[in-house]
Amino acid sequence: MYIESCRRAQYNYKKTGGYGVKVERIEALPLTKGQALQYAGIVIKEKTGEQPTALEYLGGGSFGRAVAATLKGKRIVVKFLRAKDMMAKEAHDLSLLSANCDIKIPAVMFTREADKTIPVDCYGMEMIEGKSALFALGMLFMSKKRRLEFADKITSALHRIHSVTSDKFGDTLDPDCDDWLDYYRLFAAEVLRKAEEYHKKGQISDKIITAMRAAWKKFDVIFSEKVKTACLIHGDLNVGNIMVGKGYEITGIIDPLNSMYADREYDLFQFDNLTGKRFFLRETYIRKYGASRYCMQKLAFYGLWNEVYCYIKSGVLVGLIMDPLVKNMNKRLAEL
Repeated sequence: MYIESCRRAQYNYKKTGGYGVKVERIEALPLTKGQALQYAGIVIKEKTGEQPTALEYLGGGSFGRAVAATLKGKRIVVKFLRAKDMMAKEAHDLSLLSANCDIKIPAVMFTREADKTIPVDCYGMEMIEGKSALFALGMLFMSKKRRLEFADKITSALHRIHSVTSDKFGDTLDPDCDDWLDYYRLFAAEVLRKAEEYHKKGQISDKIITAMRAAWKKFDVIFSEKVKTACLIHGDLNVGNIMVGKGYEITGIIDPLNSMYADREYDLFQFDNLTGKRFFLRETYIRKYGASRYCMQKLAFYGLWNEVYCYIKSGVLVGLIMDPLVKNMNKRLAEL
């Protein structure tokens, strides 16, 4: 079933012209907390033959809901996907990343397509114990030495992922671009085009669109250094997706998003989001593994475009995240 799902996703990828240039609002399928808990019990019994002894709603974002199920001697997570055609890619990327990371990434245990009983796709994966580093507030007050040790472990794990390469750039399911900009320029242009539409409707502010227009004019300068290697990326590695346990020891990495074979620096802008700067994540990676000439401008561009892309898809704009990205973009442009 899993392999067949991946093949269907590859077909849909080619048919629609590639995930990279498909930028549109996604209508989330309805799924309440109560429904997620109910469906999780059905799925677990169906896939494992066991009745879970406990179910715990873990939460979710714009397009997902997660439930932890306790079985005899172990816990697993069932993730429900509130958008169509997401499951094959998410399951594929988790399996690929978990096989190529020095820190635990949950392996996929099963997948299940939507039907009349459960009207959304879902899959089961290993449970990573602990809590998000974002909510482990005591970590913010750790000594600088311990924070740097944390950064060293995370960046080493990410570099291990980046060591997985492809002859082509593009989506992990079917990379087909000879050059990074053959892939990314189309995506960036489409995000800007859609952003202009939302600006005309008054849904994207003047300051956001002004920063985007200014950055777009400098696109050829910012991306003037050729990306030589197509590296596997996580796509969303920020402190919110790093799990820690007792003593703030790292227990795992979760929730890859839009993983692809890409410019490895595309993975670095997330390090500065949320409380990431407190842990020197981006600085540590660059110190250890180097960076391109216009790395900081690229990261500003990647970060702003990614957040606008997320808004276009979900309709949710978070000023706490967006405002610093706009400010940083303007700052980095002034440095050129």
